[in-house]
Amino acid sequence: MMLGFGRLAAVAAIVMGIAAGSATAYAADKDIVDTAVAAGQFKTLAAALTAAGLVDTLKGSGPFTVFAPTDAAFAKLPAGTLDTLLKPESKAKLTAILTYHVVAGKVMAADVVKLKEAKTVNGAMVAVKVDGGNVMINNAKVTTADIGASNGVIHVIDTVLLPPAN
Repeated sequence: MMLGFGRLAAVAAIVMGIAAGSATAYAADKDIVDTAVAAGQFKTLAAALTAAGLVDTLKGSGPFTVFAPTDAAFAKLPAGTLDTLLKPESKAKLTAILTYHVVAGKVMAADVVKLKEAKTVNGAMVAVKVDGGNVMINNAKVTTADIGASNGVIHVIDTVLLPPAN
């Protein structure tokens, strides 16, 4: 049986919708670390979490809200910065940076836009604002929000957040 273009497009839309719904449900069955690893765009974040010894923490019960920088976000750091941070002697600094990307509790996008700031696990505050329809966490833009995980939520950001100097 031949389908017209309109019907074919409708069938494709239904199949894509079902597939997207299944992916969302599947992602919610995985913890934050496994969800990020499965996405494929957080290889650097996964390596940094491993180097800082934070994998087990983010696999814990949570809930956590993670502002997750992509590999492209890490690539924007000055040359050599990431290599230095991944060295064992930089573990404390790396941990401080990574915990600055985590907020205790599950904060969905609808809640984030109501905030002016949020306290991170690091202890320092991040600024939250809506700028022209974009949600900004400090100077990082949230590019994808509300990626569900079994122990919290991930919001993808385009820039690595650096905690304020003490």
